[in-house]
Amino acid sequence: MSKIKIFALGGLNEDGKNMYVCEVDKDIFVFDAGLKYPKDRLLGIDYIIPSYDYLKENIKRVKGIFLSHGHESNIGAISDIVMDLPDIPIYGLKYTMEMLKLQLDLDKVAASNLREIKVHSKIDFGTCSIFPIEVTHSIPDSTLYVLNTEDGSIVYSGDFIFDPTMTGHFASDIGRLAYVGKQNVLCLMTDSMYAEKEGFTSPKHRVAPFIRRVLHENENRIIMSVLPAHIYRIQEIFDEVSKTNRKIVIMGKLLQDIIYKSLELKYLSINKTKIGDLNDLNEKGVIVLISDLKEKPYANLERILKDNDKFIKLGSDDTIFITEPMYLGVEKRMVMIMDEFARKKINVIALSNKEHLLFHPSQEDLMMMINMMKPKYYFPIKGNYKDQVQNANLALRIGLKKENILLKQNGDVVTFINGKLVEKQEHIKVDETLIDGKSQNDVGELVLKDREMLAEAGIVLVTATLDKKTKEILAGPEILTRGFIYVKDNMDILKESSIISERIIKNNTTSNYVDYNTIKQEIRNTLGKYFYEETECRPMIITVIGEV
Repeated sequence: MSKIKIFALGGLNEDGKNMYVCEVDKDIFVFDAGLKYPKDRLLGIDYIIPSYDYLKENIKRVKGIFLSHGHESNIGAISDIVMDLPDIPIYGLKYTMEMLKLQLDLDKVAASNLREIKVHSKIDFGTCSIFPIEVTHSIPDSTLYVLNTEDGSIVYSGDFIFDPTMTGHFASDIGRLAYVGKQNVLCLMTDSMYAEKEGFTSPKHRVAPFIRRVLHENENRIIMSVLPAHIYRIQEIFDEVSKTNRKIVIMGKLLQDIIYKSLELKYLSINKTKIGDLNDLNEKGVIVLISDLKEKPYANLERILKDNDKFIKLGSDDTIFITEPMYLGVEKRMVMIMDEFARKKINVIALSNKEHLLFHPSQEDLMMMINMMKPKYYFPIKGNYKDQVQNANLALRIGLKKENILLKQNGDVVTFINGKLVEKQEHIKVDETLIDGKSQNDVGELVLKDREMLAEAGIVLVTATLDKKTKEILAGPEILTRGFIYVKDNMDILKESSIISERIIKNNTTSNYVDYNTIKQEIRNTLGKYFYEETECRPMIITVIGEV
């Protein structure tokens, strides 16, 4: 019999940053390690990953990170983790590992412990084992994991839908899923993002008819924005274009690498004669595929919009087609970009997120999974808390006991001893790591506060030059501002600021000593109060004193 703990380092009450930990006695199993994109007030931050201090502190007990599929919300933190923990084992099916290798190459990170696994092949870890089962998602080789323990299995669903028309590497093995449910499932963990949407997600995730209509109604060049790892959507586009005389030009190294690797491994089936090159870029009717960047959603569209793209120059007959419905966290950015295209009188087409859905389980998908698994305990994960609550309500509707449904936040620990839930109110410290540019260090709250202050109230620079021998003021104090006030209309404020600064410098200077720290502190405090009284703004104040 075992002591089992389950908790999330990221992924609860949020979209992305998925990272779930299952401890079975002394062994630690981690499911996914993803990123999420920043929202409004995270100025300059490229992406956010979970803090993995818990793994660092317990690295000898970690059996591995098991990746459910190759999307950034599930694998996006691996580069950062591997740089810190180079020997940590990472498991995934073939296509997932290929996507991870592309990401690692892009980030220039070497990983020595990648372990490709096969579907339906058990991996033993003493008294526990991991069993991967294919499920349907927008990317091939998506995986549901079954962690078998002496007290029953923990099932981590990953992202899934049920759609019998999706076959091959996109198919769900419903027979094996049902078999797992006939055993002893202790706890089922499932995606909550679409828990409020009625019915099945299928067929709203399929957009081939919509693509066909766009091709038919727009005979000139179409620039299509895709999510690079949504392979099923890329297949739909190529299938529909193959029925026409058009060609497709694939722009960007990442998107090219993903498509050509998928072709090489036979995860995509494409008529290669339909793939054009830069010579076809400005031909009438050509389809131009561009993709988003990890650091900035819709960055490529924005670059084209601002006429900063090296190859693509907008024409009045062009059509922009965003081929994925709007997703959480990027709504404002997407609307702004669409509005700017409209101002330029460029035709923009986007999928409605009411009529079209991403590949996440809706209510009928979730209830079907619960019915197949027949879990003793149910743990809604992924999505905002309201979505987790809705997911829990579905479980109640089909007969699970309220006390057996686990609604938690990141860091809240669920404990099972000998197969029974034990209420311990234990909490693991969790946090976010903010990644800015190529720096792998957490940017931190202080840096963000500085950026927020600069964005809201600007900066004031106080400079003065002193005589090295006599310590007398030779020049200044000069007051320079950026983003604070309009100088020509506020000369009196600048003059008073200079007088205040000069007084503070003289009060803290003798013939043989200058108290720089006190000068900087007093100027910041005194000018800060003065500026607030005059303008109700609090700019960042920096003092620079030099000697010659």
